[in-house]
Amino acid sequence: MHIATWNCNGALRKKLDALDKLKFDIAVIQECEDPARSTSAPYKAWAKNYLWTGTNKNKGIGVFAAPEVKLQPVDLDLGQLQSFLPCRVQGSFLLVATWTRQANSPTFQYIGQLWKFIQAHRSILSSQPAMIVGDLNSNVRWDKWDRWWNHSDVVKELSELGLESVYHRARGLPQGSEPEPTFFLQRNPLKAYHIDYAFAPVAWMDGCSAWIGESEEWLQWSDHMPLVVRVNLPDSA
Repeated sequence: MHIATWNCNGALRKKLDALDKLKFDIAVIQECEDPARSTSAPYKAWAKNYLWTGTNKNKGIGVFAAPEVKLQPVDLDLGQLQSFLPCRVQGSFLLVATWTRQANSPTFQYIGQLWKFIQAHRSILSSQPAMIVGDLNSNVRWDKWDRWWNHSDVVKELSELGLESVYHRARGLPQGSEPEPTFFLQRNPLKAYHIDYAFAPVAWMDGCSAWIGESEEWLQWSDHMPLVVRVNLPDSA
C-alpha cells in the first residue's frame, strides 16, 4: 500500500493534478478545504472517497483514498487536541492522520499534542495494527533537556508500541540525520527541515520504501514536500 502525506499549504482544489501524480492508495493532506463545503465543482467531484475534519472549513485535515479503499471514521475522545483524524482502513488497521499544532496549549504544543494523544489512547494503539501519518512540526533537533515529551520521547513510545518511521527504516537513518527535508520555512532553501512522518508496524517494513518530493518541483505548490511510503500489509489486511 502506498500512503502519502502532504501539507498542501491551502487551496488543494488548485493542486489536484500535482497530488494525483503521487499515485497513492491513501493521502493524508493537511491545510485542505472541506470538500463538502467547497464551492469548487472539480474538487467536489474529485473527492469521492474521503474523510475530513477541522475547525475552519478552508483549512483542515483530510484523508483521501482510492475508490477501492474502504475508509471508516473512528470515534475517539480527542478533548482539546488538534488536529487528529482517526479512521479504519479496509476494516483492518487504524490510521491516525495528524497535523500537530499549537492548539492554544501553553504547554503541550506540536509534538506535545501527539504525546498527549498516545497517553490517552495507548490501549487502542497497542491492541491493533496502526499507522500514524502526517505533519508533526517536529524533529529531534528541537528536543529540550527539561521536557519529557520531546520528539525523541514520542519516537521511543511509538517504538514500544511496535511503530517506526518508514522513512528512517527504509533509509537506515537515525532520527535527526535526515538529508532530505520535507519543509522549507518561507519556501527558503536555506531553511530546510524534516518534519513530516509516517509511522507503521515494524512487521510491515520488509521491503518498505520512502520517497520525498523534490523542492525544484514542489515548492511551486507548497512549503512542504510530499512524503510517500510503501508498506507491505498482511494478506488479511
